[in-house]
Amino acid sequence: MPNDYQTQKLKDRQALNYPFEPPLCDANVVYVAKGVLWARLSMPMGLDHINVYILEDFDGWYLIDTGLNTEGNKALWLSLAANYLSAKPVKGVICTHFHYDHSGLTSWLTEYFNVPLYMTHGEYYMLRGVAATHNATGSKQDKLFYTHAGLSAEYAAKIFEACKKDPYITHYPPRFSRLREGDTFRIGHREWQIWIGEGHSPEHACLYSEAIDEEPALLIAGDQVLPEISSNILVSSIEPEANPLANWFRSLKRLKALDSETMVLPAHGPVFVNLHTRAEQLEQHHINQLDTLRQLSMSQASFSALEAVEALFKRPLQPIEKLMALGETLAHLNWLINVEELTKTLCNKSNKYLYNNKLRIA
Repeated sequence: MPNDYQTQKLKDRQALNYPFEPPLCDANVVYVAKGVLWARLSMPMGLDHINVYILEDFDGWYLIDTGLNTEGNKALWLSLAANYLSAKPVKGVICTHFHYDHSGLTSWLTEYFNVPLYMTHGEYYMLRGVAATHNATGSKQDKLFYTHAGLSAEYAAKIFEACKKDPYITHYPPRFSRLREGDTFRIGHREWQIWIGEGHSPEHACLYSEAIDEEPALLIAGDQVLPEISSNILVSSIEPEANPLANWFRSLKRLKALDSETMVLPAHGPVFVNLHTRAEQLEQHHINQLDTLRQLSMSQASFSALEAVEALFKRPLQPIEKLMALGETLAHLNWLINVEELTKTLCNKSNKYLYNNKLRIA
């Protein structure tokens, strides 16, 4: 029997409209609008695919996002190029954000086709910084971050080991062309405006094109809005006091200012319509998570971030999953601190930060 969470997910899914059957990860495409091709590349993990998009210009093609850096995905790109792109050259690679399922083949694709890479400043330098410092994972700063959250040193070591074994954080492209909010690309018969979102990553670029002729407005959304899952909103040891959830809420509000009939082309899951509905669903999901933490804070005198993770995530978690769950939990805790509902104090005895509800203290 489905639980409340599963029931809500089903209701959320049924509130959206899915106009196309998704492509397979087999170098075939779905045409979602004139000059807009949708393909899928595989990912050997729980989330088993990423959507990539190909935009047709009068004299060439632009590739949107790249997939993981695997030999299989390189072969799929070569097949896509042979099947669909042979009549005109590739003109550029546009990368929505730094996460490696989106940026993993930026170096290879730009070198292979001899074209520029377009990214925002924040995403490019985040990609470069993460790749360049990967071997430093498990530093003193990292260890303090996880032990302060309530993890044992032994479990933190498992997280560091899992991160160091990750085969995909291996590169950064040597140069890029900068994208800024409001920049435009005239590609074929459409004008695409760069729309910047925050929360999931520092300066996430989406591409928005208004309705034209008989075709709807289109939003190439990356991970900024997904139809079936909520993007990870994460605090890390790099910026432990960050408040990314506030940025995420602001971005969701801005999404609701776009055309309500916009067709959304996400990085994962099916293409969908009902952008405003999905933005409201995502907002409500995080409001529910905040309410769970409020209830926890009223039920006991103090609690650690790890105890908050256990309140929000009810299933067993592997080390990388625990890393992401902890980061998301800290994002919600930091939001509650910023609106002055919680306080955080380092307990010298346990070396953990303990959270307290300010109303309960009063």
